[in-house]
Amino acid sequence: MKLDELAPKEGSTKNNKRVGRGCGSGHGKTSCKGHKGQKARSGGGVARGFEGGQMPLQRRLPKRGFKNHPFKIEWAIINIQDIDDKIDSGLIEAGVEVTPELLFKYRIIKKIHAGLKVLATGELKRAVVIKANVFSKRAVEKITAAGGQAVVLG
Repeated sequence: MKLDELAPKEGSTKNNKRVGRGCGSGHGKTSCKGHKGQKARSGGGVARGFEGGQMPLQRRLPKRGFKNHPFKIEWAIINIQDIDDKIDSGLIEAGVEVTPELLFKYRIIKKIHAGLKVLATGELKRAVVIKANVFSKRAVEKITAAGGQAVVLG
């Protein structure tokens, strides 16, 4: 098989409707748009949500709530199980301090955002020093129970 022999599967594509190519084509003269009016014109048609001049629904309904975007804090979240798995797999060495920069370098977290938050899902089998901005209470308990340290970054 060659590149020039490639073709879509039979029946999967259809030709575009060719309009305005003479009366004999069946799509000539007005090009399937009917006679005159807004929809027959170039660029014609009404905007999405237009209700013929009546007050549109999205303007009739009251505004509700608020958006707290400028003050929202997004953490890069990781569980202690994920850290333990990465040490088991050899991606992170056992004696190394686990920091947000290290996790970002090895693409364990995608973005650092406002900082790193460590949650308590899973078990930690070895003593590890973990540096993060925020820890859950249970995560600190599990880390210290394994003989490690939870260091809060400022």
